[in-house]
Amino acid sequence: MLKLSRISSDPILVPNPDHEWEAAAVFNCGAIYHDGQVHLIYRATNITSNGKQGKYINSFGYAVSENGIDFLRFKRPILTNDTPQELRGPEDPRIVRINDTFYMMYTGYGGRFNDDYRICLATSQNLKNWNRHGVMLDEPNKDASLFPEKINGKYVMFHRRTPNIYLAHSEDLINWNNHQVVMKVNPESTWENEKIGIAGPPIKTSEGWFLIYHGVNKEHKYSLGAALLDLNHPEKVIARQVEPILEPKLDWEINGYVPNVVFSCGHAVIDDEIFVYYGGADTQIGVANMPFSEMCNFK
Repeated sequence: MLKLSRISSDPILVPNPDHEWEAAAVFNCGAIYHDGQVHLIYRATNITSNGKQGKYINSFGYAVSENGIDFLRFKRPILTNDTPQELRGPEDPRIVRINDTFYMMYTGYGGRFNDDYRICLATSQNLKNWNRHGVMLDEPNKDASLFPEKINGKYVMFHRRTPNIYLAHSEDLINWNNHQVVMKVNPESTWENEKIGIAGPPIKTSEGWFLIYHGVNKEHKYSLGAALLDLNHPEKVIARQVEPILEPKLDWEINGYVPNVVFSCGHAVIDDEIFVYYGGADTQIGVANMPFSEMCNFK
């Protein structure tokens, strides 16, 4: 049975009270390994992320590391709430590299009316400067990511129409069609019986696309699970582990602004290890890992 092991019992990134934009919470980060470094783009809030202190504002921060554990971070955010769809800021980035371009899908949170959140896309050549491309699907939707390569000549995107995980296809990153359910909630499960959504982008292995996803139960506990999808037809699930690979256990994963949450948007594959970065209780960021060989042998 696959399990993630926490590299540290302490968070690797915490709020910085000296920076107003990330003074309350840092969590839910996209991640990618490039040019010998792990790059994190993380969600940050100015006040508590549970909304109890008022209408928090999201920003994206940037941090970089040589070893995947110790990070240097920018003093200023790299994306802020400066577009109409993102009046409350960008949320939950997921990053892939296709050819020489980085593609980041994220949730644009407007907060102007109920369900005012949309899947948005930005691109970059260096992971620090991003060009927005606006809304991808004009519907309440989130938990989106591109696959790191085209499949059968088309871009493929995960998204979540509550409570299930979907796929969609596009030739131009503008028009999305052929929406299909990939995975549904498991009503018999104790950890994923309410809703599910992807964690980071899928990882290509010789056996299929390895997908880490989050599951939510009826007590609003967020855990991480694992599945394997067909390489050429990723709507086909080859395997899906019954037990979670990571659950909230540590104090800062249980007792934060949103209790009992481990939530990942990204990972980095370094040699024979996968480093999975996750938000704990919507307050701080931790990291867990597993051997890449174990992931490749998952069936």
